[in-house]
Amino acid sequence: MKSPFGNMGNILKQAQAMQEQMAKIQEQAASKTANGTAGGGIVTVTANGAMQIVSVAIDPEVVKSGDVDMLQDLVVAATNDALRKAKELMEGEMKALTGGMKIPGLF
Repeated sequence: MKSPFGNMGNILKQAQAMQEQMAKIQEQAASKTANGTAGGGIVTVTANGAMQIVSVAIDPEVVKSGDVDMLQDLVVAATNDALRKAKELMEGEMKALTGGMKIPGLF
């Protein structure tokens, strides 16, 4: 006898498998990194796929200049660049998993 729900069981299994794969990708996100730079490499910020800043590198020469406002602007720009690249990295991972389907709440 055919199930009155048709392929619903298979669809639910596929959804559960996809959910498990997404959880794995999110767990692995902390190990994937993206670098953002500003000022031609004067400031480099590294962010991971979990959208956490993991390092900041500043050229000592810019510190010696004493231009605090410029340094602050460079740090902000490099941070935003790193976070944008990390987000794109994780969106690419999820897109590969979901076949490009937009799922609300994922990156």
